Amino acid sequence: MHDSNDSMNTPPAPPLFTWEFASDPYPAYAWLREHAPVHRTELPSGVEAWLVTRYADARQALADQRLSKNPVHHSENAHGKGKVGIPGERSANLMTHLLNIDPPDHTRLRRLVSKAFTPRRVAEFAPRVQELTDQLIDAIVNKQGVAKGAADLIHEFAFPLPIYAICDLLGVPPEDQDDFRDWAGMMIRHGGGPRGGVARSVKKMRTYLAELIHRKREDPGEDLISGLIRASDHGEHLTENEAAAMAFILLFAGFETTVNLIGNGTYALLRNPDQRERLQNALAEGDESLLATGIEELLRYDGPVELATWRFATQDLTIGGQRIAEGDPVLVVLAAADRDPERFADPDTLDLARRDNQHLGYGHGIHYCLGAPLARLEGQTALATLLRRLPDLRLAADPDELRWRGGLIMRGLRTLPVEFTVPAPEQTVP
Repeated sequence: MHDSNDSMNTPPAPPLFTWEFASDPYPAYAWLREHAPVHRTELPSGVEAWLVTRYADARQALADQRLSKNPVHHSENAHGKGKVGIPGERSANLMTHLLNIDPPDHTRLRRLVSKAFTPRRVAEFAPRVQELTDQLIDAIVNKQGVAKGAADLIHEFAFPLPIYAICDLLGVPPEDQDDFRDWAGMMIRHGGGPRGGVARSVKKMRTYLAELIHRKREDPGEDLISGLIRASDHGEHLTENEAAAMAFILLFAGFETTVNLIGNGTYALLRNPDQRERLQNALAEGDESLLATGIEELLRYDGPVELATWRFATQDLTIGGQRIAEGDPVLVVLAAADRDPERFADPDTLDLARRDNQHLGYGHGIHYCLGAPLARLEGQTALATLLRRLPDLRLAADPDELRWRGGLIMRGLRTLPVEFTVPAPEQTVP
């Protein structure tokens, strides 16, 4: 669908949301930024929505309180035949979470859960993240039995690390965490469509969370779910549905973003050997400053969240000169905004030392990602440990053969096959 003011000389709009697009969406986003920066299109689900692609417009839209997060403002009949949101969350009574609500409920629930993500709490969790990271790399290294090792870094490393970390944070007992891994795996494989068992996995998770909340009420610990229950018991009015929905969305949003941060980040370093060597040399010298700026650059360059989650116009408004009607869905394209040459010098170049880097990878405004400090910790720990322990890590597939998941919100690789030299036993961290 083209804007009405397109000139006869404008090249045709590139196709969106195809498999080819998923492999490299950035040329299409560059076209949109130049020719149709606020662009109405039909999504694969059938929903018609506006895509906001320029940095300045994206930053404005993310903080615009006229754009509601609550799907009640979306009319399916008026705006396409498809549904919005996560398959199964409505039928499982998991709608009242931070991605679907506005103030004052959003303010209340965010305040309750934010205590788990303070800098102090995240710092206290750092040794556990390092322990999980080393255990996963130990498993990769020790399975080899040969000098030349091979692994799928998504399945064997990037996926399990944040799952086990968020389960620990929530208070899911170790004996139940593999169930969570299975449910999460179903969602990450099929999260872009309504089928594939996603809704069934969501319902299984909802049933489990109800049971876990009951057990935590009887025998609380120092975990996040116990903290939510204590807050509710002290007059904060957190319903069981709200507690279950909060735990669900922390798991759902808290693991897939980190899977993709680690996967996309590792892939970007393997494709940019000069930057990877620069980071390895800095780490070898005990300098972790490049690691901190590097994570921010990887979030900007090919971040885990391609489009911000749904917003709906509560009144007629204008974004980037384009009139948006009340009820219209709006999707802010973070991946396009973070490559906008009006905001970032040489935006298609990976520069781990980039300083002026106010990317939108974790959003902006009151819905800024609550778990960003934990995701940054996991990303930094994962990448630094990989580079230290497997210093000659290399891609084991033609980049053109790699496949990307075709979901709407997240951007990440299905697999990341790598090779490396197996370190001698004395080099392995116990």
